[in-house]
Amino acid sequence: MTSDQEQPESAPEDAAAEPGPADARTPARGRRRWWRVTRRVVLLSVLAALLALVGSIGWVRWQASGHVYAIDDVPEAPVALVLGAQVHDNGSPSGFLEARLDIARRLYETGKVRAVLVSGDHGRWTYDEPDAMRQWLIERGVPDRKVVADHAGFDTYDSCQRAVRVFGVRQLIVITQSYHIDRAVALCRDAGIEATGVGDDTARRFGTFWTKAVVREQGACVKAMLDVVTGRDPVFLGRHETGVEDALRD
Repeated sequence: MTSDQEQPESAPEDAAAEPGPADARTPARGRRRWWRVTRRVVLLSVLAALLALVGSIGWVRWQASGHVYAIDDVPEAPVALVLGAQVHDNGSPSGFLEARLDIARRLYETGKVRAVLVSGDHGRWTYDEPDAMRQWLIERGVPDRKVVADHAGFDTYDSCQRAVRVFGVRQLIVITQSYHIDRAVALCRDAGIEATGVGDDTARRFGTFWTKAVVREQGACVKAMLDVVTGRDPVFLGRHETGVEDALRD
């Protein structure tokens, strides 16, 4: 081979950079793989959510089974626990809350309970469910010494936990609307209280509000189950209060 023999020309750099058919398919394959993974994650998430919903509703119904009564049939108990609901700006109870309070009044008048514990939201000074509930009962003939206010019943779980851990209640009748009563009984019984329940149906007349509450209740069962599993403390636990004991002593 002589030094002046022609050497083969190298391929242009641009030609070497051009993608072949296999390279062109790589982005498309990546996108398909990403969609497959995404669909699986979404499907598994939906299934997990459905299992949590069905499982929590089943647990609530199982816990409450045999412990929910009509007002005329409920066994006697020392205390009625009325769970809070909306209070209007003028301090009057909403229709839902008034219906709960009326059940408590009737239970007291017929001698089925000897004291009433009203538990609701008083997280800010301008909004006070327990005092509005207490005032409503007193104005309708329940002696003031028989009505005890729990100002930190921010949700059903907190109200049940505080009933036993702060006020020392071991047996009670919990009162709320019928769509909510199973969860209320379940949470009170899980807290160690011998609880029965009476649910109100008269608030069905508030059709739209009732329907929305029924739908919301399904998700609330999941939260209830989560609270039970984690065993969280109420937002405010506090020291022992003797209000219920004093009311029962009279």
